[in-house]
Amino acid sequence: MTQRRPVRIANCSGFYGDRVAAAREVVEGGPIDVLTGDYLAELTMLILWKARQKDPAAGYAKTFLTQMEQVLGTCLDKGIRVVANAGGLNPGGLAAELTSLAERLGLAPKIAYIDGDDLTDRLPELVAAGHPLSNMDTGQTLEDAGAKPVTANAYLGGWGIAEALGAGADIVVCPRVTDASLVVGPAAWWHGWSRTDYDQLAGAVAAGHVIECGPQATGGNYSWISEVVDRRYPGFPIAEVAADGSSVITKHDGTGGLVSPGTVTAQLLYEIQTPAYANPDVVAHFDTIRLEQEGMNRVLMSGATGTPPPPSLKVAVNFLGGYRNTMTLVLTGLDIEEKASWARAALFDILGGEDQFDEVDVRLLRFDREDAPTNEQATAHLRVSVKDGDPAKVGRRFANATMELALGGYAGFHTTTPPTAESAYGVYWPALVPTETVTHRVVLPDGSERVIPPGPVADLQPWPAVDVVPSPVAGPTRRVPLGTICAARSGDKGGNANVGLWTRTPEAFAWLQAHLTEDRLRELLPEAANLEVRRYDLPNLNALNFIVVGLLGAGVASSTRPDPQAKGLGEYLRSRHVSIPLSLLNGLAVR
Repeated sequence: MTQRRPVRIANCSGFYGDRVAAAREVVEGGPIDVLTGDYLAELTMLILWKARQKDPAAGYAKTFLTQMEQVLGTCLDKGIRVVANAGGLNPGGLAAELTSLAERLGLAPKIAYIDGDDLTDRLPELVAAGHPLSNMDTGQTLEDAGAKPVTANAYLGGWGIAEALGAGADIVVCPRVTDASLVVGPAAWWHGWSRTDYDQLAGAVAAGHVIECGPQATGGNYSWISEVVDRRYPGFPIAEVAADGSSVITKHDGTGGLVSPGTVTAQLLYEIQTPAYANPDVVAHFDTIRLEQEGMNRVLMSGATGTPPPPSLKVAVNFLGGYRNTMTLVLTGLDIEEKASWARAALFDILGGEDQFDEVDVRLLRFDREDAPTNEQATAHLRVSVKDGDPAKVGRRFANATMELALGGYAGFHTTTPPTAESAYGVYWPALVPTETVTHRVVLPDGSERVIPPGPVADLQPWPAVDVVPSPVAGPTRRVPLGTICAARSGDKGGNANVGLWTRTPEAFAWLQAHLTEDRLRELLPEAANLEVRRYDLPNLNALNFIVVGLLGAGVASSTRPDPQAKGLGEYLRSRHVSIPLSLLNGLAVR
């Protein structure tokens, strides 16, 4: 059979709340075959559940309807298929709304949707059958946690999408499929891949992982800011996926940003754990990937190898953890630490002690400087957060107590906000269930249903531990920021944080590989001093990936850390000073 040309798969959304105009810009900006959108971060499922408590017909990403109103006619005219996980907790409801929208526009797209991911009502059945849904990070079972989950969604693969496209669907509405499935499904449909074409599927997973977060692959959130000459809003990414699974990552001509091996590496390292990246359809081995600049804003990604997927699917479980509140007190000028100590003691004396709350988190954030040239530069923040199962304890009672310090506390007292009410917070719980316990169902445009059976599976082998012994630095060194020779990208994986770092040259990577051990990372990141740190090497990308276990507590919805998704953690790490050989600094702009 003659191979088809590469399929051009574009992304128009990296999260629920991303640039609404992106769909129109991508569809009208140049040729594409498939328009995808990713709307479902871990936190989003809880947000959609809260929306559904107010309106049972809700539970999907409403901005997707706005985008479709702008581009649906053009997509049908150009033959562009649309695949998005905007269905969230209610893919059937979104499909019905799209049908109503199309009728108002005088259009008649063929719409399919996928379901079967929602296990919330089945949890008692699964637990009774011997599947305790233990937390992947802590090992604790749901039963031991003593909480009632409000959402539980398995991550589905791409074969349901391929089935819907093969049946003629113009739009495929997805629930909680993996982010990469939005590319794997269309690529498998386009090229006619089989379930065991693992290398090709692995390449598609890599492409999907790169474009899933939109402009993070095209110069957004990029460490080496000086390389991004075109500072207009970055164009959204496109993956041109070839029949062999290789792809070219690019963007439309005339759009802002940059596509380079560096921007692609940044996104490859984003929110991964081991280099063996497990998906429902394949395990993609990211350490086998090679990148090459093929042309202006065109990066060839090739060499990915794949092995059979594991026998389990990841399940994102959310339950309500309780209630929380935060007040931030401003401290100015002299005696900052003494003022902070006084404020903390006085506040909890008014409230009756810290031990009455389930959790108390107090952080002194030092922004102040000596002899500050402006009032603002003389200030620090005392950030006080409390959590409890009783909303009355942490609501206005707590917030109002801070205001009692206004006239009877430290000199210069004021707060960043007026007193606030409590808010409910969620706990994220990653778990596994056997693949065969999940029914992956596709509802086709004609109303018929098809169930996607599981394919071949294999046990996922543990990633081998590497005992890295720090080597002495040869020759003279200079103490400069780590970011002088490496870039970084960081993010969250539930309660864990990941930090990927990479260099421009193999020589710099050889130094980084020998220098930045797990223990050294703990030294550079004081918050990680008592936490487990795991390191994984990806020499093909001149990269290291670190997992800091438990840094974010029970996930973004629960974390009291000022940066609850660890988005700035990599840039903080780059700012830390280390001794780097002068031979690696020659020709570099050194701060």
